[in-house]
Amino acid sequence: MQEPVDQWLQKLLQLDDEEVKMTEKQLKIVQAASEVFAQKGFAASTTSEIAQRAGVAEGTIFRHYKTKKDLLFSIVAPVMAKLIAPFVLRDFYKVLESRFDSFDLMLRAIIDNRISFVERHIQVLKIFVQEIPFHPDLLDQFQKLILTKVVDKFSISIKEFQQQGVIVNWSPLTVIRLIASSLMGYVLSRTFIGTMEDNHWDDEKEKEATIAFIIKGLLLDRQ
Repeated sequence: MQEPVDQWLQKLLQLDDEEVKMTEKQLKIVQAASEVFAQKGFAASTTSEIAQRAGVAEGTIFRHYKTKKDLLFSIVAPVMAKLIAPFVLRDFYKVLESRFDSFDLMLRAIIDNRISFVERHIQVLKIFVQEIPFHPDLLDQFQKLILTKVVDKFSISIKEFQQQGVIVNWSPLTVIRLIASSLMGYVLSRTFIGTMEDNHWDDEKEKEATIAFIIKGLLLDRQ
């Protein structure tokens, strides 16, 4: 089930440094901005629209945030550092530190784990997906806080299956890239396309097709 926006904002407030607390107006502005950015994208959003949705004057936004980009960073940067990064690493580490009898069981566990995570944080994740490619500083933070740590941990599991002679002996980074691109394609399609009206999405069939595609591409030929 999707986590309501105000819940992750309240968590952010609870995690804020003691010297940096949001006022009630800031909370309203950030919540309104998160909704507008997620729906329209950063470039197409206006501060006047955000102000109207927040129920404040547009000048109030600029008293708290010098630019629209500052407002974006007030949402994305703290949430990534204090909420998304810890949750990604904690939940993902649970999967990667588990022992699996087969490669496909690990893939299934990863898919289920990521679906649950996306559904809990869909609003802010939409902003990440839309904006990170266009903001190098956000991309750099994502790589430092999340990507590098996940790759290091995932590489251990990949090497274990390679040593067992289960999957091809390619660079772990290459294997992870191929797995991640397939899994993210499935998770994002399930999240953004599978929920569309009149779209006949067979989730179990799509999941099995994704897993089969990855396994056939990475398993060693034993013939």
